[in-house]
Amino acid sequence: MILSWRKEADLRRVGAIATAFFLIIAGLLLHRYFTYYASYDQGIFNQVFWNNAHGNFFQSTLSSQLSTDVIHAGELPRVDYRRLGQHFTPALLLWWPIYRLLPSPVTLSVLQAAFAAIAGLLLYFLARKHLEHRLSLAIMVSFYGAIAVLNPYLANFHDLGQIPLFIFGLLLAMEYRRWAIFGLLCLAILAVREDSAIPLFGVGAYLLASRRHPAIGAAVCALSVGYFVLVTNVFMPIFSDDISKRFMIEEFGQYLDSEEASTLEVLWAMVSQPGLLLRELVTPLDGTLEYLAGHWLPLAFIPALSPTAWIMAGPPLLKMTLTESNSGLNTSIRYALNVVPGMFYGAIIWWRGQGFRRFGQGLEKVTPRSPSRTFRRVWRVCLIISLVLVPFTNPSRTFSFALPDSYQPLVYVPLPQQWQRAGEINQLLAQIPAEASVTASTYLVPHISGRRAILRMPRIEYLNDGGTAETVQFIAADLGRLRRYQVAFGRDRDRYNTFVPFINGLLDSGQYGLVDARDGLVLLQRHVPSVPAALTDWQTFLSADAT
Repeated sequence: MILSWRKEADLRRVGAIATAFFLIIAGLLLHRYFTYYASYDQGIFNQVFWNNAHGNFFQSTLSSQLSTDVIHAGELPRVDYRRLGQHFTPALLLWWPIYRLLPSPVTLSVLQAAFAAIAGLLLYFLARKHLEHRLSLAIMVSFYGAIAVLNPYLANFHDLGQIPLFIFGLLLAMEYRRWAIFGLLCLAILAVREDSAIPLFGVGAYLLASRRHPAIGAAVCALSVGYFVLVTNVFMPIFSDDISKRFMIEEFGQYLDSEEASTLEVLWAMVSQPGLLLRELVTPLDGTLEYLAGHWLPLAFIPALSPTAWIMAGPPLLKMTLTESNSGLNTSIRYALNVVPGMFYGAIIWWRGQGFRRFGQGLEKVTPRSPSRTFRRVWRVCLIISLVLVPFTNPSRTFSFALPDSYQPLVYVPLPQQWQRAGEINQLLAQIPAEASVTASTYLVPHISGRRAILRMPRIEYLNDGGTAETVQFIAADLGRLRRYQVAFGRDRDRYNTFVPFINGLLDSGQYGLVDARDGLVLLQRHVPSVPAALTDWQTFLSADAT
């Protein structure tokens, strides 16, 4: 009776922590969205979901604008462009019913918070299979406080947010030998993205190397490799040439001497240049060690000692270290979530005290390790450091309401000013009809992305469903934001210096009229005369540049 009561109390505490985490993450994401700090990717995924809900599966003009046909061939973005040529993401359809019920970018932010919270719950039950409650709870809390978890989840909605959720579920199914669920989750992981086959391969490699389930491990490895080759060389090219003409060149161009390559050609180029491969693998050493430390810190560096962690996290780590400029080695970027499951499961197995030979001899013969009081204090300090680093790195400007975006020079927008500006933007965007085509500056895109045709400035032309070129009906931009941030951020300065003459040129040509303007917020409409008061506000805004 006492044991049952304790178990219920333990579960209530676990549930309370997971709920609190969900509410905090959802609150931060929603605040980021409603104060116009969510950016382009949030708009891409919302438009994809919106098109899915209207039967135009995986189509997106915002994705088309990033395609090789537009960037390299100079073609116009298309409303019927299917994003599957850039990233093969059928798993997004799993959440289609939820979005159909609540069609909004807000739904995506709440989903992302739910992915993180539920993944932590699954991690607790996964740890509980091997460890006592307190240690399992510590691992779950470490997940919720990990910089490599929080930073990616506090960003725009992205497909890789599903990876910890599915992999922890997969490992839990493996622990309980629920092989039907295991198989379904293998397919779900593969469906997240074409490169999600890489962390799944790490799971198969572990099952094979540990001799726990070698036949299943070999099958998982074979499935991962086969799926990756098939999708990237057969399925994705059906939709576009982006995988060969854009992504392979951008990520692995250092191995190639051509402007186009398949994944198989990239692999061969790597193997045939072992010296370059080795150099890319070990450099930059300081950057790689810093990245690993970010993953190890919330677990008090235990994954560094765990062979399981190295084997499971090894494949996605290898992929990121071999990309050009090691651009993936950043715990603030979503790719870190491919590495996270291996690190945390590796920590569980290390605490369980299970070496590979011991697995073959039987789990019940092994006595789990137990952290000493001193180690628990060290672990607590490591976790606090990880938590403190998150707001100070200000991932995706999520904490801009509390911390400056730049200290030298100082750029800070106080919270009341953020909400006041958000209200002004809401009034401006409310004037755009739901079915109208529009182009917008980056941070306005997510809020008006639920439509058939939307572009990012300065593009204003696209191909409609009939393949005919059209010019957008509305242009919305926040030049005030760009001017505020340009003193510290070169990209904002470049956009400001591009957009001001761009808008003036459209007004001078008479192609568009200025229908509203509010301290750098502008709304233009095609083939209508400008509103005198809006022109006056625009000229007043520009006059500040002269002074």
